[in-house]
Amino acid sequence: MHLLQEGTDLVSIALLLGHATCSTTHHYIEADLKLKQKTLEKLPPLQLKLGDFKPTDRILAFLETL
Repeated sequence: MHLLQEGTDLVSIALLLGHATCSTTHHYIEADLKLKQKTLEKLPPLQLKLGDFKPTDRILAFLETL
């Protein structure tokens, strides 16, 4: 998964893992994403209040330099 996130193409990952086809590799990627989604669903919802953040002048000045 980390290789894919870093931009490595699926064919290269499949070859590295010794998979006969890319579809085999794709199954592992899908399973990993589903596991992450299930984990996130178990977390309690964030209690955020929109509009609470007020950037300081220092932060705004820094962002202007970007």
